[in-house]
Amino acid sequence: MQRWSRDQVLALAPDAPSRKAAQGVSAPGKWSSNGTTGLVVFGECRGSGSKPYLACVDLAEPAYRCSCPSRKFPCKHALGLLLLWSADGVPELEAAPQWVTEWMEGRATRAAKSTARLEAARAEMRSDATDGVPPSPTDGVPHDTEGSAAAGTARPGPGGSGARETARPDTESPETSGAASGVDRAGGGGAGRAESVRHGRVAAGLGELERWLADQVRQGLAGAAEHDWEGLAKRLIDAQAPGVAGVVSRLSRVRAEEGWPGRLLEEYALINLLAVAYRRRTGLPGPLAETVLIRTGFPVTREEVLAGPVVRDHWDVLGRRDEQQDRLTARRVWLRGRRTGRPALILSFAPQGQALDASLVTGTTIDADLTYYPGAAPLRALVATRHGILTPPARTPAPDTTPSRHTPSKATPSKATPSQVESSGDARLWDVPPGVSADEALDEVARALAEDPWTESWPLVLAGAVPGRTEIGGLPWHPRSRDPWRLIAVSGGWPLTVAVEWTPQGLRPLTTWDDEGRAVILA
Repeated sequence: MQRWSRDQVLALAPDAPSRKAAQGVSAPGKWSSNGTTGLVVFGECRGSGSKPYLACVDLAEPAYRCSCPSRKFPCKHALGLLLLWSADGVPELEAAPQWVTEWMEGRATRAAKSTARLEAARAEMRSDATDGVPPSPTDGVPHDTEGSAAAGTARPGPGGSGARETARPDTESPETSGAASGVDRAGGGGAGRAESVRHGRVAAGLGELERWLADQVRQGLAGAAEHDWEGLAKRLIDAQAPGVAGVVSRLSRVRAEEGWPGRLLEEYALINLLAVAYRRRTGLPGPLAETVLIRTGFPVTREEVLAGPVVRDHWDVLGRRDEQQDRLTARRVWLRGRRTGRPALILSFAPQGQALDASLVTGTTIDADLTYYPGAAPLRALVATRHGILTPPARTPAPDTTPSRHTPSKATPSKATPSQVESSGDARLWDVPPGVSADEALDEVARALAEDPWTESWPLVLAGAVPGRTEIGGLPWHPRSRDPWRLIAVSGGWPLTVAVEWTPQGLRPLTTWDDEGRAVILA
């Protein structure tokens, strides 16, 4: 397996203290024994007690297990072991100890059961589709804004009561909890009546919102105050439109930005467009009606999404970003498929201080099935099934075939097609995801906005781009991302491949790749 860089390992740490502590236990002398079989890294780390801590990492997920009492995932011992492995300090062994083998077998058993349940749900959905026409998105079927989160929690492991591993239970964000939606999904006429009542409440709430927005524009933006938005957001929650309420509650941040009058007017226009679209949803195309209900705050369950059509591809993990939302931390992980070229957003939540999903490593490529949430421009997805580790080809020994930033072939890795990547035998090409020009990137964003005008972000891979202090390839940086000195240092004034997140305010850098194809994390 391609070794992760130090950057990639430290990016998995749940917080800054964990990163610092991991570097303290990454010295070889801290480990009485360690090893790897290529699929799993394991070791025994000396601690304060008489018994060493047993730590291991399943590289395919990745998943972590350690017998220490820490409640952080991954803990400092797992991170320290990975740092030692990334520095080629862990020997290759033919077999793992029994405690590692038992843990891996248990994971395989649980994965098989999960796959069987998923296939059964898909078969049931196909059977229901053949029995009758599925309801349209305007027939009272609830739809989702944020869905469920994947977070690490303690789970008994094979190493005794102190052992624990990361799990990814399903938890609901506030926008999609049963209390927030108020939708009775018990079935029968009761569910339909409850849904009709909710649609009436949402319609009334959004009608008031339209009148309020018209008054704001008529009176002028200078009178906008934070308490006005807070009161409106509370009334929208009472009207069971949590998706719109979340957008309104964030308007105070816009008011604090530079050039806020134009930005606030843009936000007002998009909110008004959503309210009008909800009122006229019966005349909209099906996918767009789905999008409107999702943006309004109607939930779709995780099970419904996982039972939908799958898209299998080799997905590049482009980067991730954590943001604080009230009392929750939201993690956005961006993916792009090598064969399909489709972008994907894996979104998860956890209460502040608790671990987030760390199963997607920035800069790696996974072979996986993804299922998308419904909508006009599907972006948010769930990882349904992973199909093992991708092994890069051996590096080409001929020095003249290796791209260099000091030659005109610098942009070659980013412009290679997936078929060229797979047949070239050059691991450097395999490491760097294929990219597009700035014009092609703008065309892609324009298509996404045409289908879903409320799109707030979109992942892109720019090829052959030279970064500057305020722009890259002619596209401006986000005001908070200007002067990306690390990216400029990696570039050295030469074009390179950069993964970025598009936003209406500009681009935000995520990851770039150096001459050796190693990921350099920027976010």
